Amino acid sequence: MISDDPLGFLSSWNDSAHFCLWGGVSCSERRDRVAVLDLNSRGLSGSISPHIGNLTFLKQLHLYNNTFRNSIPPEIGRLRRLQVLRLSNNSLSGEIPSSISGCSALADLESIPPELGLLNELQFFNVDRNFLTGNIPSSFGNLTLIQEIRVSDNQLSGRVPEALGRLKNSLEQLMLHINYFDGEIPPSIFNLSLLVYLTLGHNQLQGNLPWNLGLLLPNLEYFYAAFSELTGSLPASLSNATNMVQLQLQVNNFTGSVPSMASSRNLLRFSIGGNSLGGEDGGGDLSFLSSFAGARNLEALVIDTNNFRGSIPEQIGNLSSSLLLLDFSTNQIPGSIPESIRNLVSLQWLWAHENKLSGTTILSTVANVPSLVDLRLYDNQIPGSIPPSIGNLSNLTVLRLADNRLEGEIPADVENCRRLINLDLSNNNLSGIIPPQIMGLSSLSIVLNLSHNHFNGGIPVEVENLKTLNSLDLSHNMLSNNIPSSLGKCGSLEFVRLQGNLLQGQIPSTLDLLKGIQLFDVSSNNLSGQIPRFFENMNFLQLLNLSYNKFEGEVPASGVLKNVSIISVIGNDKVCGGLAELNLPRCSFRQPKKKLSYKWKVVISTSSSVAFLVIVASCLSVLWMKRKGKRNIVSDDGSDIRVSYQSLHKATDGFSETNLLGAGSFGSVYKGVVDINGKDTTIAIKVFNLQRRGASKSFMAECEVLKNIRHRNLVRIVTVCSGVDYQGNDFKALIYEFVVNGSLSLNFRQRLNIVIHVASALDYIHNLCETPIVHCDLKPSNVLLDEDMVAHVGDFGLATFLQPSVVNLSSDGTSSSSIGIKGTVGYAPPGIYSSLAMRVISYIFSFRLRTQIIEISNSLLSIIKKIFSRKNW
Repeated sequence: MISDDPLGFLSSWNDSAHFCLWGGVSCSERRDRVAVLDLNSRGLSGSISPHIGNLTFLKQLHLYNNTFRNSIPPEIGRLRRLQVLRLSNNSLSGEIPSSISGCSALADLESIPPELGLLNELQFFNVDRNFLTGNIPSSFGNLTLIQEIRVSDNQLSGRVPEALGRLKNSLEQLMLHINYFDGEIPPSIFNLSLLVYLTLGHNQLQGNLPWNLGLLLPNLEYFYAAFSELTGSLPASLSNATNMVQLQLQVNNFTGSVPSMASSRNLLRFSIGGNSLGGEDGGGDLSFLSSFAGARNLEALVIDTNNFRGSIPEQIGNLSSSLLLLDFSTNQIPGSIPESIRNLVSLQWLWAHENKLSGTTILSTVANVPSLVDLRLYDNQIPGSIPPSIGNLSNLTVLRLADNRLEGEIPADVENCRRLINLDLSNNNLSGIIPPQIMGLSSLSIVLNLSHNHFNGGIPVEVENLKTLNSLDLSHNMLSNNIPSSLGKCGSLEFVRLQGNLLQGQIPSTLDLLKGIQLFDVSSNNLSGQIPRFFENMNFLQLLNLSYNKFEGEVPASGVLKNVSIISVIGNDKVCGGLAELNLPRCSFRQPKKKLSYKWKVVISTSSSVAFLVIVASCLSVLWMKRKGKRNIVSDDGSDIRVSYQSLHKATDGFSETNLLGAGSFGSVYKGVVDINGKDTTIAIKVFNLQRRGASKSFMAECEVLKNIRHRNLVRIVTVCSGVDYQGNDFKALIYEFVVNGSLSLNFRQRLNIVIHVASALDYIHNLCETPIVHCDLKPSNVLLDEDMVAHVGDFGLATFLQPSVVNLSSDGTSSSSIGIKGTVGYAPPGIYSSLAMRVISYIFSFRLRTQIIEISNSLLSIIKKIFSRKNW
């Protein structure tokens, strides 16, 4: 009836060999009869076969540490020679069959028979770690030779039999923990003077411990009564328990003081947490700690979750040098931690959280315990800064200092704690930037929590080092700039909390790599742009909070975002669509086409014609107004304005995307604010990408042009910057006057004015400069509008000077040029086209049409003026 043999242990059980040679089978010497069947710890699954009863010569049956299920078959009662039965650590259930009383030779039993009292030879009874039900029969009191009763970790219930008290001449181990026993502990149990192990914990036992416990059980070494419902005081006689090795009474209802343990020199573990001990007036309720000085092997001292109010005594440093765990947490302990704690050279776990500690030297004191692995001081009143010496704790894996009064910056020395997996500094008054060194701690895998502080600046790009981190919480600070795209490299993240900051820009597309995200909260920031659709494919997502930002466009509604309880977008005025339950307006990306009336057709066609003719008229006026001149660019007050790379870097917040106005062939343009002559001035900074071929040449060409020209309809140059950046690379930039209005929806009159302004600028550079200049890249993006809607032509990176030898007018008015093809497709200068096209254009501009074009222009303008004067238009 074995259903699974993962290790193949039973592969030898076949007809090719005698059964006495099978694995786990031992036969008697005189007869070939099975005497021992030992299948322990083989990973076997299934049930115990009823045919086990046919092995009538069986003396030992070992089936422990497997996964046998169901009940013990009653046929086991046929095994009259059986002496050892071990079934522990399986998944057996139900009651023990009464037929087991037929196993009269049993001396080592691991199952509970109702008629157990008939097995007079029984010495060892062990059925722990199963699912056995029922209770302990009173007949146990008849087993006068029994030494061990181990029924722990089952589902037994009822009262602990008073009859067990009759076993005082033999019983050394009584292990009843992790069951459902209830009622009071029988007083007779404490008469078992030979007891070494007494475990009663994890039951529903009630009542008090006898005051003379330490005298009644002088041999007791292991006393475990934790997680029960015991009340009263701790017996003062525990001070006489000279053989005590482990005393665990945590999570009960004990009150009062703790007796001295000075006689327990063999003590390894002392745990009384989770009671109501302490609370004495005068704060002397921790004086008992000094009594542990004689326990030279003490490894764990746990007094958490009580009412202790006294200060930690200086004698704490006299405890065992073997001490590993010291837990004072969840009390009302005030003051500081004594400096003598540095004597505990083996201390690894120091838990003093949830107290009233307030000493200014606490952190510098514990930093002198280099063996610390887990330091928890959260929820106290610790003031001051985090000392650099915290970096001395190179073995630290957990550092939790949240909910204190810490201030100042995080020392970079934290980077020396290269084993940290959990760092929590939340709810303090820490400030400054987040040190990149923290993001360099690649060991962080559980939590990095810096929330509810005053950190500023951006999220360090070094966050990409946290590839195994599960939870990142930087919420409720003053962080700005964009969310770094490097965050997408933290592939193990499940919880990301960035809410309550000043973050800007868009959510990086690289975050689509975070496939395991369960919670993503960026609410209450200044984020903008579209809501990425990759959130729809994050199958583990349980909350996406984008509330109170500046997102716009359609809200995704597929994949996991079909569940309205997952996403929140309130406080974003420009979002639309999404699930109906979000109550957002419908998205209308395209306006329906409307048929134009005859009147509007007239206006549109007339406006287009007039715009074209005005350009032509402006160009023709050049022939009558030709003059030459040369002007130099200087600042308005004649001063020499100088700016450095450092000032430009600061003005643009590190050339961040937030301040990016646009990008071109050879560089990018940023908005910034600098101090010019004692006044904050908004400027436009064109930074050249010198890695791009031709960028340096474009910079020189634009400088050459701008130093020779100045016109109200050209973008005004303020100064230039040529040097090196922080990495030692060449840096070149042009600084322009910032023109506030970009691309707008313009009415006809505004368009007409812009055309005139642009034509005026071109007239100036073509005809009024000492050396004529061709812009070569005139297009809408290079025409900027100021606050008065005056157009300014900019970007002379492709401009070309025309020498007399370059342009020669032919007899028919056309021109020939040696200028190569430059500029943007669709906006290239007319000189690149064929000579035929040039003749046609030249003819249009000829003197013979000049008068007629002007007359037509005036007539059309008169018509438009009358149209616009009508009230119903």
